[in-house]
Amino acid sequence: MKYKNLEELISIISRLRAPDGCPWDREQTHYSLRPNMLEEAYEAVDAIDDNDMKHLKEELGDVLLQVVLHSQIASEEGAFDIEDVAEDLNKKLIHRHPHIFGDAKLNNANEVLAAWDKLKAEEKTHRKSAMDGVSRSQAALMAAQKLSKKAVKQGFEWANEEDLYTCIKSEFEEFKQAKEKNDKQNMEEEFGDILFAVVNLARWNKIDAEQALLKANKKFEKRFRKMEELAEKPLTEYTIEEYDKLWKKAKKECH
Repeated sequence: MKYKNLEELISIISRLRAPDGCPWDREQTHYSLRPNMLEEAYEAVDAIDDNDMKHLKEELGDVLLQVVLHSQIASEEGAFDIEDVAEDLNKKLIHRHPHIFGDAKLNNANEVLAAWDKLKAEEKTHRKSAMDGVSRSQAALMAAQKLSKKAVKQGFEWANEEDLYTCIKSEFEEFKQAKEKNDKQNMEEEFGDILFAVVNLARWNKIDAEQALLKANKKFEKRFRKMEELAEKPLTEYTIEEYDKLWKKAKKECH
């Protein structure tokens, strides 16, 4: 059979969760596995970023393991099983692709996305607010992007990019005012407003803020590691001026 390995995987997980199965696997719950789901997804993304297909295959397997484990636990609880998961997904994909499985005519990716949003809204009739549907568990930067995009779809948008720059500058000023008063609680709030405004600047320019920050993190890490290589004494012994020269040298060598 073409998918015998997939069926064997489902059988293996069922065996591990059996009364005489693996003690660790039997103890797991949806909640205990929550960190694993996040970790495996991020590791798969790392493999994608590194264009490492061997690693990606392994990490996709780990993500699949989480899906099958959660489905097995749900099956034992009488909630649903892996077949129900696949059935719901199949129905969703068919419904949201009427240009493939129906008679709809959609000519480009933008029209497909617009139709997808409309069909999704028809499915999620329980959602009352445009803000519904944004995961509370995802990274705050990603959530900010989604909240911003949802608001824009309702017409809540800056008139032009200059107004957005003005907004960002005002948020910095409000942070400075809070700092002058040593108001820690307000400082945190205003700093959050700065980040949210900057995320909107990314969205305005069709930049993925999450990816931009990930690239900045990698760039900083690479340059700092280069500084460690170039350092002629412990970095903690460097003066500000020496640090500046070393950073510039590392930056130049890292391009």
